[in-house]
Amino acid sequence: MPGIDARESAKTVIGSFESFPCLPELPARGPGADMLGRSIGMLVEMYAHVEPSGWRVSDRPGRDTRRARSWLGEDLDALEEFTQGYQGPLKVQAVGPWTLAAGLELRGGEAVLGDPGACRDLAASLAEGLRAHLAEVRRRVPGAQVVLQLDEPSLVSVLRGGVRTASGYRTHRAVDRQVVEGALRDVMAVGDGPAIVHTCAPDVPVALLRRAGASGISFDFSLLTERDEEAVGEAVEDGIQLFAGVVPGTDTALSDPAGSVMGVRTLWRRLGLNPGTLAESLVLTPACGLAGASPEYARTALAHCARAARSLADNPE
Repeated sequence: MPGIDARESAKTVIGSFESFPCLPELPARGPGADMLGRSIGMLVEMYAHVEPSGWRVSDRPGRDTRRARSWLGEDLDALEEFTQGYQGPLKVQAVGPWTLAAGLELRGGEAVLGDPGACRDLAASLAEGLRAHLAEVRRRVPGAQVVLQLDEPSLVSVLRGGVRTASGYRTHRAVDRQVVEGALRDVMAVGDGPAIVHTCAPDVPVALLRRAGASGISFDFSLLTERDEEAVGEAVEDGIQLFAGVVPGTDTALSDPAGSVMGVRTLWRRLGLNPGTLAESLVLTPACGLAGASPEYARTALAHCARAARSLADNPE
């Protein structure tokens, strides 16, 4: 979400999605509130600090780690305040192990991704940190069924060997798909509820995510290619929920809610799926977060998603 006010963001999100709220992130506050820094603050017995090139592993917790943990605590306080008595699904998100490995630097300046042992340690630390984080969310919102979302925008680049080294002249070697799958499975297993993987890159590895145990797959619907459609259809038939990003994440003119889901209905028909399953198989979302939007547009986009979902449920054909 845009802005720096945790209470205002929590109030907006929970008011917009009364049956499926989430814990907002506010990266505009600076390092430690950004996507990577927030998750680095959750790590167990691993620490990092901010360098000009980005986040780098440290020997001990410093100011940047303490700031990340403080802001997360502030966000949890706001969530708790506005979810008194709430019962139902509640989504929390963190960076997944592979985007974290691609974005976090070792002491020498190269990404953790280039060291298989460091990747294993990072995934294990993240899993322990998420286990504690999910327990804290359940303590604060006792009636919640916590849904874990792993944000993996770098996942496709990791699989294809597209993550650049510190010099920028070459790329890190592609990580074996079974290794990628295993780490994702281990991290997703820390929760006792559903787990979603989000990536806003093209060519989402749907089959790999299914094998890793994802209950849902979140993606930018506009980037879906014909090559992806068969895998998406198989995922739906296998009971996987699709979190389809149909609303732009930055300020733009929005069509009517029915128009926003026209492409989803067309895809369903093309794949030969039962239109009656749309409402239960699909969640409508912004394409890839709203941090770059104006506060006014962010509120409008959330309300638009809710109206589009009602339109889809009332008129699936």
